[in-house]
Amino acid sequence: MGTRIPYPEEIKWKAVEMKQSGISTKEIMETLGIKNKTQVETWVRWYKNGETHRFVQPVGKQYTYGKGPGELSELEKLQINNRQLQMQLEILKKYKEIERSWSRES
Repeated sequence: MGTRIPYPEEIKWKAVEMKQSGISTKEIMETLGIKNKTQVETWVRWYKNGETHRFVQPVGKQYTYGKGPGELSELEKLQINNRQLQMQLEILKKYKEIERSWSRES
């Protein structure tokens, strides 16, 4: 097995945001300095499955049954939820901008 690289939570969020906006995995890897393409795919999968609490867990850390997000404080849960909602809002804004540009071209 290769060496595991601990990426900061901010990099994980940025990678997911870039992927959601349609940027290729290769370009995300080059921009953010990510070594493995499956890493980006994993973060996107976690995001889509609502498992963003995993962004803060240490490399190689697997939550045992009955543990995980429940260990987070109420403030941490709210901060994670806030980040998710902000990303969703940004994505919706981008779709509206695209829709406006298409309607102008017609």
